[in-house]
Amino acid sequence: MSEILRVENLVQQFKLDKGLLDKIHMEKGRLVVRGRVVQAVNGVSFSVEKGEAFGLVGESGCGKSTTARTIIGLNKPTSGKMYFDGQDMTAMDRGERHALHKQMQMIFQDPYASLNPRMTVLRIVVEPILFHKLAKDRKEAEEKAYALLERVGIRPELAVRYPHQFSGGQRQRIGIARALAVNPQFIIADEPVSALDVSIQAQILNLMMDLKDEFHLSYLFIAHDLSVVRHICSRLAVMYLGRIVEMGTREQIFDSPAHPYTQLLLAVAPKLTGSSIESYEIPDKEMPTVLDLPKGCAFCNRCKHATAKCAEILPETKDLGGGHMVACHLYDEKGREAAV
Repeated sequence: MSEILRVENLVQQFKLDKGLLDKIHMEKGRLVVRGRVVQAVNGVSFSVEKGEAFGLVGESGCGKSTTARTIIGLNKPTSGKMYFDGQDMTAMDRGERHALHKQMQMIFQDPYASLNPRMTVLRIVVEPILFHKLAKDRKEAEEKAYALLERVGIRPELAVRYPHQFSGGQRQRIGIARALAVNPQFIIADEPVSALDVSIQAQILNLMMDLKDEFHLSYLFIAHDLSVVRHICSRLAVMYLGRIVEMGTREQIFDSPAHPYTQLLLAVAPKLTGSSIESYEIPDKEMPTVLDLPKGCAFCNRCKHATAKCAEILPETKDLGGGHMVACHLYDEKGREAAV
């Protein structure tokens, strides 16, 4: 398979201080001038193959949604490169990026907030078809919209209703239909089921998997729920405070997690027999923030294996074999367990 998306050393920072007065702070009894910067994404690299569902997982605030919004073009990257189907997106002008949007669509976490409350469901799906000139007239666009709505489980007679007249699951189906309206190749799904009931989540996930095969789609699936990612993704990357700490196939991550953070996520994940959070002891230390990242591993304050080296030196990414990558001092440059 060939790549549809490649992200190389993506950095996304946001400055919080607007003027000089905002940059003045008192530290250790002295006035200092230093701007505050949110380091949301710090050198993230990964690729998505055509026809693949690739997962990006981690706790809230780890930078996964910021990564998605930067890829789709809602945020301009601070640095790094992004390639879509071989094209350098970071070098595109506004017109070229606009043409690319037809091939790349996004499904948002909150289906209600992402739908125009003043438009009927039919019009919500028809508008992108007309905007991208994918139908010769409105009648043909409406026929396509009705067919898409029916495919995602919205009956044709309901198309004249407004978003507030639907349930959360139905609204997410409408969001999916709108994304499919322009015949995209690639869809970014940003926590698409996290706001839904568990029973509805399964329905939406099954629908998305069916549509992936039917429409030959590739997915970048953003989630914090590991059970969701395990259901839909063949490969995944684990993020912590703006960095990817582990990446591999579904089997590698779930059966042989290498990074202590991945092990923690799996330990605290709900299970039929109850949570096994007791199996991972978290040191009682203050957590870093994206405003003040440590020089070394950002997870060292929560890691039971952490040493002085972890706090001072940022770990490099090691290849454990078979595409299983980990950024941790527990492994040497050859991917073998090392004494730290």
